Amino acid sequence: MADKPSSPGHAMFGLNEGTKQSAAETQTAPSAPPGTPQYVYLQAPPAAGLGKVLPWLVVVLLIISVGNLVLELVSRSQNADVISKQADQLTLLAKRLDSSDERYAQMRGQFQVTSEKLGLTEQELARARSLAVNIQKEQHTAVQQLNDAIAKKASAEEVDKVQADANAKIGGVSADLAGTKKDLEATREALSGTKGELTGAIARTHDELVALAHKTDRDYFEFNLAKRRAQQKIGTVVIELDKTDTKRNIFTVYLYFDDKRTARRDKAMNEPVYFYVQGASSALELVVNKLGKDSVSGYMSAPKGFFPSAQNVLAARPGA
Repeated sequence: MADKPSSPGHAMFGLNEGTKQSAAETQTAPSAPPGTPQYVYLQAPPAAGLGKVLPWLVVVLLIISVGNLVLELVSRSQNADVISKQADQLTLLAKRLDSSDERYAQMRGQFQVTSEKLGLTEQELARARSLAVNIQKEQHTAVQQLNDAIAKKASAEEVDKVQADANAKIGGVSADLAGTKKDLEATREALSGTKGELTGAIARTHDELVALAHKTDRDYFEFNLAKRRAQQKIGTVVIELDKTDTKRNIFTVYLYFDDKRTARRDKAMNEPVYFYVQGASSALELVVNKLGKDSVSGYMSAPKGFFPSAQNVLAARPGA
């Protein structure tokens, strides 16, 4: 309900029915001539929740202030630690520099002493070299004098005797060389003759071997080695198979005779292999005419009657 104006000619605007205002809070415009509009100024009421929000704002500001203070203290503490560590490092560096100066002084003193000692050593070495040269000259002179004395004491007869002994020894060596040369020539001739005798036909089958035995003055013995390390003895000779190569038609065997073992490596099939046995008048011959995987077969020939107890191919024939 609006208040009644205090004097005629004044009007009141903007008052609600449920709002109560005191006369002190209501401000009216100064009096005006009749017929002029009248204005009433009202003061805005205070906010209803300001009293509740203000304490919270104070708390938040207080927390922020405390946090800033804590951060500042932590930062100052860290800076103090860094400064302290840097001060310690500077102190350590200073001590090391002092120690380096001291060591440098010690090394310089030692170097000076060593230089003095080295000078003395060089002098001693120069003296030792001089003495060595003098001693070498004296030794050379003594040796020369000894050679002269020996030359004076040596008589002409002794010189002739030494010369005669030397000539005799040289003549003996020349004779030995001449004899050796003759033996070599004889051996070469024997080998040539044996080669001519043995380079005849090669038997590739049993029948060809029998025919060859009838034509030549030699005994022929067959052998068959069916596996690796297999051995067969013919007279005083033992034949042992080592390996075969069917792609290249080659083989390797070991021959045992005269208390020794000799290897015949990578020999071709139907290639004669010659070897000499003590007491034989000519070389023995070994031929492989059949070759398989880890197996070989063939024959061996020897001078007539060299292996009398071994059975040759002619004696093995029925009715021979």
